Amino acid sequence: MSDLKENLKAQIIEQLNLEDLTPADIQDDAPLFGDQGLGLDSIDALEFIVLLDSNYGIKISDPNEGKEIFQSVNTLADYISKHQ
Repeated sequence: MSDLKENLKAQIIEQLNLEDLTPADIQDDAPLFGDQGLGLDSIDALEFIVLLDSNYGIKISDPNEGKEIFQSVNTLADYISKHQ
């Protein structure tokens, strides 16, 4: 699963144009949204939905489900592992 997490971090950086970050800068359990962690916003959540669909074939239709999935790299990797 560590390979998946590293790939996710690289994809997040690329998809969200976070050029000032490296995968090592993103902690697995750090919040992705809000003032802590990466501080992403709702527009970034849409980018996550696109990332999951295009890279993993996973579609998210319920926004409330997205709140649970996109909490951290750990929760995102767990969801991908269970739904691929």
